[in-house]
Amino acid sequence: MRGISSSRVLWHWWTVVVAFVSLYFLTTLAAGMTMKYQIYEEDALSTVIGNLAKDMSLNISDGSKTNFRMMKQFNASFIRLREKDGQLTIGERIDREKICKHTMQCLISFDVVSISNEQFKLIHIEVEVKDINDHAPEFPRKESTLEISENSVLGTRIPIDVAMDEDVGSNSIQSYQISVNSHFTIDVLSRADGIKYAELMLMTELDRETHASYVLELVATDGGNPSRSSSTKIYVKVKDFNDNSPVFERNSFSVDILEDAPVGLLLVDFNAVDSDEGLNGEVVYGFGNQVPSEIRHRFSVDRKSGQLMLESPIDFESKKTYEFDILASDLGPNPSPSICKVVVRVQDVNDNAPEITITPMTSVTAGIAYITEAAAKESFVALVTVADKDSGANGDIHCTLYGHNHFKLQQAYEDSFMIVTTSPLDREKIAEYNLTVVAEDLGSPPFRTIKQYTIRLSDENDNAPVFSKPVFEVSLMENNAPGAYITTVVARDLDKGQNSKISYKLLDTYIIGSPVSTFVSLDPATGSLYALRSFNFEVLKQLQLRIQASDIGLPQLQGSAIINLKIVDQNDNAPSITQPALINNSAEVLLPKDAPSGYVITQVHARDADEGVNAELSFRISEGVASVFSINRATGEIYLNHELSYEVYENLRITVTVSDNGTPSLTTAVTINFIIAGSLPRDRNVFRNKIDEETQEGDSIIIIVVLAGSCTLLLLAIIIIATTCNKRKVDNRGHSHSGKEDAMRQIKIWKGTSYATISAGEPHKDSGIGDSDFNDSDSDISGDGLRKDDHQNNVQNGLWACTSECKILGHSDHCWSPTASRINCNLAHSFAKTGSLPRDTLRRENYNQAHIPKTVGLQSVCEKTQHWEINHSHLCQIETLSKPNNPLSKCHSDDKMIPTCII
Repeated sequence: MRGISSSRVLWHWWTVVVAFVSLYFLTTLAAGMTMKYQIYEEDALSTVIGNLAKDMSLNISDGSKTNFRMMKQFNASFIRLREKDGQLTIGERIDREKICKHTMQCLISFDVVSISNEQFKLIHIEVEVKDINDHAPEFPRKESTLEISENSVLGTRIPIDVAMDEDVGSNSIQSYQISVNSHFTIDVLSRADGIKYAELMLMTELDRETHASYVLELVATDGGNPSRSSSTKIYVKVKDFNDNSPVFERNSFSVDILEDAPVGLLLVDFNAVDSDEGLNGEVVYGFGNQVPSEIRHRFSVDRKSGQLMLESPIDFESKKTYEFDILASDLGPNPSPSICKVVVRVQDVNDNAPEITITPMTSVTAGIAYITEAAAKESFVALVTVADKDSGANGDIHCTLYGHNHFKLQQAYEDSFMIVTTSPLDREKIAEYNLTVVAEDLGSPPFRTIKQYTIRLSDENDNAPVFSKPVFEVSLMENNAPGAYITTVVARDLDKGQNSKISYKLLDTYIIGSPVSTFVSLDPATGSLYALRSFNFEVLKQLQLRIQASDIGLPQLQGSAIINLKIVDQNDNAPSITQPALINNSAEVLLPKDAPSGYVITQVHARDADEGVNAELSFRISEGVASVFSINRATGEIYLNHELSYEVYENLRITVTVSDNGTPSLTTAVTINFIIAGSLPRDRNVFRNKIDEETQEGDSIIIIVVLAGSCTLLLLAIIIIATTCNKRKVDNRGHSHSGKEDAMRQIKIWKGTSYATISAGEPHKDSGIGDSDFNDSDSDISGDGLRKDDHQNNVQNGLWACTSECKILGHSDHCWSPTASRINCNLAHSFAKTGSLPRDTLRRENYNQAHIPKTVGLQSVCEKTQHWEINHSHLCQIETLSKPNNPLSKCHSDDKMIPTCII
């Protein structure tokens, strides 16, 4: 330590040891432990101040894992702390005059947390910085000038500059000395704040005419060891005298003023009296020459009235006393001023609210403290320090903590409190606490300060990942592409940060003897499941997968779930026919030639490897003589619709198509060749079952309803046409004709989609339309409808006759002729057109053709034509009437005119 003798060093260390011993016993009984040390300013860096482990008698070699941590504060950089044993050393240069200016005691206070087995203890450290004499006294001016009247009385005091020393105590100014002279001396005094100053005093009468000026040297010396000093020169001018000086009523005034006093308040009303007359007796007032500018800014004195008033607000917390001189002088020549000393004492009022400072043990963000959720009960979280600039009851503070009962305030020392835990913490339940610290002083009225503070819990890995449900049901269509996406499973971890990051994996299992990893893959980052192969429902219908989710915390925690992956059937298998036996996708089936209608010939059996609707089969006849055979759609039984005729023995073949009910539907076709065999066995049940008959009966009813409706519309049309024909016939009978007339009669015939006219007397020509629709299979009045029951009647009445011209021209229409000589030709021509088998009147029950009822109008028209004398050589011309409103074509003959007949 610089500038300190060895004896002083020994005394210093002895005081430190005594302080350690006394403090140890005193502080261990307090709620918060306080350790006090002493150092000198300007001590070298890394100087050891103390060791907390030793000073607190802590044994850190027993495996307790004790360490120390400094709470960050504004002056903590001056002191360094070694965390393993709590050794305190000087961290940077300490200048006491900068830290604690003009204060007798200078303390560096900070807090240290002792951490031992998750237990946190707060230690308050106070390091007293002792002053060394490193500053010399200093005058504000190196030289000054004073004036004094030659007639000044002995003992006259003249204020001079006051020297200042930044050191305190014994190192501050202790004495003043003035150079040797014959007239002046100094008187050393002390101010209210303890600073010593000197006043110049007249010891011998002056005679300006003998000695007009004096040069004095004033020296100020401090009490340091070694001492330091400083000097200033004073030039004293002797002025001619003004006999009398103003006289104050009192030599000093003391004034008490509240710190919240208003500006302009009158403090003192000075009244100095000068017994002289005229200008020598007129008194003016002012501040002394040595009054600093700060006082001149705070106070003002009226030059004439001498009223001292408050010029600007004052603050008790900034300065408690003001001391200055007021001068009163006359306006005469060589005035001799009088001095009155004024002391203003500022009284405290409760004008400052308490200040709250919260210092967390661990903090990353301002205003937020962090503590692990695994902290034990009574663990230290943050230090709360309250302060009030006021004094007395105005500075006494009551502190309270609000927000949650998981934390409480515990007094550490004086106006410092600790926020400690009261119960175990759980971040997953409450991650953040918003606390409120309220500090209220005891002034009147009291001031209150409220500060919000946040405590966040740091996470510990105490929660395992959890899936949303223990079992996931997932489906995948078979025949998927390898790499197809299946599903994504997600697990949640209530922890935070690294403790909540989850990775997924498949647990090792075997499926059909192979590892599960050869069937599916799992993205470890996202939990997405993908197929590694194409699945076949017919081989593997379901997979059970076990998935594990793991976090990356310490210790690592896991959770698992099961995925039931169901393979969904796809219609990827066509039906296969198992019966009858197939050769080249065809089969031969025996059919008795005398099999009756409804005879069950065979049954087609088929199966489908798919399931559900994809395996529901239906049967139908897609090709072949469907009129002869029918099939049960559900069972595949093939029936005979009617008895066989000898003409149909050849080429009895059908194609049966078997279809499933999938989407899209798949089909299989088989060709069945029927071989006509001998007679039907008598002991065989040859008829379809009752259910099939009901199904057939239902189909027949639908056909009959449709045909009945069509026949009704056709009957209505024929009645309208017949009525028109009758009206025209009556009109023709009322007329007489002679010779050959050009007017020609027409026969109009309906051909299904248009009309055809037959004109008499003209050669029979092709109409240009092709074959007539009269005998086509889709004609409404062709085929069996006219040939069935009415066939023999028509032959007897001569209504059907075919001319040789019709055959030559290739017409299949039935030409009207009055004779029946060509009936056989017409019938043969009709059979050749329709392809129908010859009628067998004895087996008519085997046919189920539609019956068209006979109409009276049609029969009457046809019968009338038998009486007309028409030459067979006349040909009929047929013209198609494409529109119903076309004019009727005329039928001409050489000598006869045929009446018009409209059917």
